[in-house]
Amino acid sequence: MADGISSFWGPVTSTIECCEENYAYSSYIAEFYNTISNVPGILLALIGLVNALRQRFEKRFSILHISNMILAIGSMLYHATLQHVQQQSDETPMVWEILLYMYILYSPDWHYRSTMPTFLFLYGAAFAVVHAFLRFGIGFKVHYVILCLLCIPRMYKYYIHTEDIAAKRIAKWYVATILVGSVCWFCDRVFCKTISQWPVNPQGHALWHVFMSFNSYCANTFLMFCRAQQRGWNPKVIYFLGVLPYVKIEKPKAQ
Repeated sequence: MADGISSFWGPVTSTIECCEENYAYSSYIAEFYNTISNVPGILLALIGLVNALRQRFEKRFSILHISNMILAIGSMLYHATLQHVQQQSDETPMVWEILLYMYILYSPDWHYRSTMPTFLFLYGAAFAVVHAFLRFGIGFKVHYVILCLLCIPRMYKYYIHTEDIAAKRIAKWYVATILVGSVCWFCDRVFCKTISQWPVNPQGHALWHVFMSFNSYCANTFLMFCRAQQRGWNPKVIYFLGVLPYVKIEKPKAQ
């Protein structure tokens, strides 16, 4: 904790602290950079949500963008307070979000349409209840990684069956952002003692948030493109201000 600044939220009760000095800038924000670095995630999810609603994409994508925003807000609460309850508001939405990705990825070829959403909903609800009473620690990370790995085969299948160069480029940015972000997260966790002695802390965990904000946006945009192709909506990748990609569709008049 920085000298002369007291903690508004009281003692730390979360199971994880990142490599950032607590309450260095305000008594109301425990980890300043790790808190504000979630803002890009909220803004990008909002842009994606507006595009999904404006072009009347399936509701699943609106829910997906909203889940991104909920996760970013939960992460802000967690890093601002470093309290166990707020930590759950970060970790539980992470699991809910990846379950939603699994539904979007696998549902098009699922023959029994009601079974998958029912199972995923019950799984997410059960996890939330158990997670509210138990502290998983490393178990949470292992569980989350396993869920992420289950999505990879389907994402790869979508990639190899997509011929559009611009869409493939978005998929490549998805891979690049998660790799670079993971390196930032790893260095922040493993080399904290060394980094703390540097004149300037690079704020690896905050960079992880920024890269994962773009990672989620790229994932959502790529999946929207693939789903539009499946529905015959003639999707095209357009760049907002020449930088930020989004999907533009042309639905048949009957739809």
